[in-house]
Amino acid sequence: MSDQVAGVGPARALADDRDHVFHSWSAQKQISPMLVAGAKGSHFWDANGRRYLDFASQLVYTNLGHQHPALVAAIKRQADRLCTVAPGFANDARSELARLIAERAPGELDQVFFTNGGTEANEHAVRMARLHTGRGKVLAAYRSYHGATATSIALTGEPRRWGSEPGFPSVVHFMGPYPYRSAFSASSPEEESERALAHLAQVIEFEGPGSVAAVLLETVVGTNGVLIPPPGYLPGVRRLCDQHGIVMILDEVMVGFGRLGEWFACNAFDVVPDLITFAKGVNSGYVPLGGVVISRQVAETFADRAYPGGLTYSGHPLACAAGVASIETFEKEGILAHVRRLGAEVVGPRLAALAEDHPSVGEVRGMGLLWAVELVKDRQTREMLVPYNASGAANRPMAELAEACKSGGLWPFTHFNRVHVAPPLVISEAELLEGIDVLDRALDVADRYCTS
Repeated sequence: MSDQVAGVGPARALADDRDHVFHSWSAQKQISPMLVAGAKGSHFWDANGRRYLDFASQLVYTNLGHQHPALVAAIKRQADRLCTVAPGFANDARSELARLIAERAPGELDQVFFTNGGTEANEHAVRMARLHTGRGKVLAAYRSYHGATATSIALTGEPRRWGSEPGFPSVVHFMGPYPYRSAFSASSPEEESERALAHLAQVIEFEGPGSVAAVLLETVVGTNGVLIPPPGYLPGVRRLCDQHGIVMILDEVMVGFGRLGEWFACNAFDVVPDLITFAKGVNSGYVPLGGVVISRQVAETFADRAYPGGLTYSGHPLACAAGVASIETFEKEGILAHVRRLGAEVVGPRLAALAEDHPSVGEVRGMGLLWAVELVKDRQTREMLVPYNASGAANRPMAELAEACKSGGLWPFTHFNRVHVAPPLVISEAELLEGIDVLDRALDVADRYCTS
């Protein structure tokens, strides 16, 4: 069977996709997916051999790039020895990965519940918080994405939530900090932090502190803007949670495991949550894996009380073996230091220079290897290049920009009026500069739509 599948030609593969594959987040008749034939390192290519520099890390998860030999070998070794085992048994790959994660987590977060991905991790983190506190409500930010299953999509603040409403009850959204487009009329990052915290405190007060189980935040908002929390914001949320006995959950599905040059992004912001959710970069998505890192205090709730949840493939041996190999590779190859250096010395300065040359660039922001280039029609008014949640003709400028990137051999990550720079963490400096040069040329497309 494997030889037959491998021998299927591009035309047959695309026909089968069109006839039988139902794609996520898509109107099925309006899409024409590219057939990816192979990938290696920071590149992938189509059936015609056209190569693309992957500035999206697929969906910001191939942290160690495509086909890393250490991860491939680890999966093969584990498959030869034990492909699968039910989660009720102990397994050495699962146990070792849990220990390695706990050793790298901050504070007293030292137990791990494994899931198949990020949305399930957020589902279970919220369940744990509700059972731990005996409360029902969960607060989450409007500019957020937490997954597509029932609770996770209700927690999501952005438009992907709309089609699933009415959603899971007892979710309340609030405005998080965004200095460039402040909802609080702040004039500095420090003032933005102060006013955003005052807003959250008021939401907690109005919802009833004794009814709030958790505050869930992306440590750095990912798809919805690469919003770096301003000074003092996350520690301030921690104080509010402590004040009211609320569980603090940080969603690090996108930013954990090296994306910001830290094992966990919260380490960069001097805060220790009660629960951390992860997925994506834990093993670069080679086999689906996610999880919740749990503090001792929350874990103690279930010491003599059964936790009412589980997954058939929780801690799957193939996924965990890839996770162990990933952490070992991070350390052997010095990935964290590499990411910090590229972010500070290459991406930051190069994007700042790019912003000077293009009137369509309103702001660049980020750290490590996660950056956003926010595009505007007018720098003075900060009018977005395309409207919020634009589609069709209204989104033409961003569609043309993306096509210009692809024509130059760069696969971009775009969302609303932004281009994100999120390449594999193993990318070389030369490849990184090559990609930014393509983006530089593509921004000429956006400049043509500027009104000032």
